[in-house]
Amino acid sequence: MKLKKALYLVLGCLGVGLGAVGAVLPLLPAFPFLLLAAFCFAKSSERLHTWFLNTKLYKKNLESYVKGRGMTWPVKIRVMLTVTLVMAVGFTLMMLRALYLPCMILSGVWVFHLLYFCFGVKTLAPKEAEALAKKPPIARQTQASGR
Repeated sequence: MKLKKALYLVLGCLGVGLGAVGAVLPLLPAFPFLLLAAFCFAKSSERLHTWFLNTKLYKKNLESYVKGRGMTWPVKIRVMLTVTLVMAVGFTLMMLRALYLPCMILSGVWVFHLLYFCFGVKTLAPKEAEALAKKPPIARQTQASGR
């Protein structure tokens, strides 16, 4: 069991590191790496999970989405552009090899991705997002799950 927690801890740290880099670099998405970090820290360490939930990185990029409140347009656009660029590379490589069926599937995934972020994820007003980010640190309730 300790090996499993150690693995989650390493993956969580890797997720935070890549998420921090992704918050600065426009080509690397921060969102999926921060989700990975939140999941892994929840599985590995109560203390690290609480720490991560109180970081500016989490609050700015993930908190409102995880709580079901939504994202601001700039965050949505950044996520959609990053995924579009990554998918475009894959699409181009598959077209060069005449893989037309996978290209059609990837195109469908891309369209549904755009539709989901445009219409499925609630759009927050910038002031609402700022107010959420300035809330005092949260303390995670201890669960009696034996972690």
